[in-house]
Amino acid sequence: MAGVLILIGFAVAGVLTGFSVIIPYAYSKYVAVAILACLDSVFGALAANLEKKFKINVFLSGFFGNAIIAIFLTYIGQKLDVDIYLAAVIVFGGRMLNNFSTIRRVLINKFEKRKEQKIVETETSNNKI
Repeated sequence: MAGVLILIGFAVAGVLTGFSVIIPYAYSKYVAVAILACLDSVFGALAANLEKKFKINVFLSGFFGNAIIAIFLTYIGQKLDVDIYLAAVIVFGGRMLNNFSTIRRVLINKFEKRKEQKIVETETSNNKI
């Protein structure tokens, strides 16, 4: 989780200082698919962390493994002149949405439990008076 925060910090510092990296058009598909694969891993890590199932070795292997596989699919697709990278986009996009829905459900459940607990505490304190 600290590594993700460091990367976000570097990104924010780059935006604030005006530093930008120009990626040649020939590599844009590779970078886009790799970023999508990495975002899938980050959302998966957030969902696992909220469910108390997070493991750093699973996150790191997924983060780099997914990116490498996505880049490889894009490379093979360009050599075969077939847009195979779209398979990676669909899969990682779908998994990101699933992870986001898991995060949303866990946060809503936590919010509802806190709300119910507050109501019970309020009723308990009112009964004591």
